[in-house]
Amino acid sequence: MDEVGYLPFEQDAANLFFQLVSSRYEHASLVLTSNLPFSNWGGVFGDQAVAAAMIDRIVHHADVLTLKGASYRLRGRGIDSLPSIRTTTADNES
Repeated sequence: MDEVGYLPFEQDAANLFFQLVSSRYEHASLVLTSNLPFSNWGGVFGDQAVAAAMIDRIVHHADVLTLKGASYRLRGRGIDSLPSIRTTTADNES
């Protein structure tokens, strides 16, 4: 599954995703990509407890890879990195 967390999950979708992760746990492989750290998944799934239970299943027996550096998709376009996302605090300070 690609880009987990790109858009927040509605409650029903979050429950279905949890069921999918749970059903595959210790039975089959699962490959996920996300641009968010696990600490932000509570907001994505609307429930910190559900996110924690899901993360627990995902990382058990897992190889977690954190990629840093220039985006592969931007390679050859003359752009080294994407513009940073401004926080609401930074917006309020200007």
